[in-house]
Amino acid sequence: MTDWAAFAGIAFAVLGLLLVLAHLSARGIDGPRLFPGDVRWLDTLDSDADHLDVQGAPRPSAPEPAPEGYSTLLLVVNVALSQGLLGFLLLGGAFLTQVPASSLGVSVTTAGPLMLGVGVVAGVALAGANTAAGLLASWAGHDPSADLRELLTPETRRGWVLLLGVALPVVAGFEELLFRGVLVGAFAAGFGLSPWLLAVLSSVAFALGHGAQGPVGILVTGTLGFLLAALFVVTGSLLAVVVAHYLVNALEFVGHELGLNPLAK
Repeated sequence: MTDWAAFAGIAFAVLGLLLVLAHLSARGIDGPRLFPGDVRWLDTLDSDADHLDVQGAPRPSAPEPAPEGYSTLLLVVNVALSQGLLGFLLLGGAFLTQVPASSLGVSVTTAGPLMLGVGVVAGVALAGANTAAGLLASWAGHDPSADLRELLTPETRRGWVLLLGVALPVVAGFEELLFRGVLVGAFAAGFGLSPWLLAVLSSVAFALGHGAQGPVGILVTGTLGFLLAALFVVTGSLLAVVVAHYLVNALEFVGHELGLNPLAK
């Protein structure tokens, strides 16, 4: 017999860990970065320092650069490992509490070629909508994904293989399992709640889990999350939303790298 209460506790614990990691990531991206020539180093002086103090004050030096592509590779590996671990905990909790796979959107009818095709079509459409939303935000003076995309974009062929073949599939699989399979599908089946209400609530949590993209990115991501949740409610397929989510992320990176994305710099 399924222990829905225990599984809900496990799911909320995993969600809490993810939100904490998202908050730490946002702080890491937004933190001050002082380099020679950056006038913000003046802010580190005492408020009563005169011009002689300014002229004689030591300026911070730039850290030794890591080998090309090295820091990006480590970041991609870290993303894959952290989300993979959280996904493992979530799947382990589902197994121990005997949650039916069908409530998570995994069954013979929802994991076939038809749902794969639906995911591909939806992913391409959502990728276009995501690019359009980012373009509008860029015109307003802020591209919500720019900083994060710059940090994760590989500089080597090995990095691209790791990003597209490991990290992005793990991210899409874990996030769709948590935000759509569990917070919508399982909670609707286990607690008799409206899947559309859960779609809204899970999309808010999904948006907060992407705090590293800033306020505009949170809004855009929340909207994308609701569209993915709607796709899950309509199809009942975890495969469809995982494929769609993967394509949104992959096409953004590849399009930006090839200069096909209008946001590419």
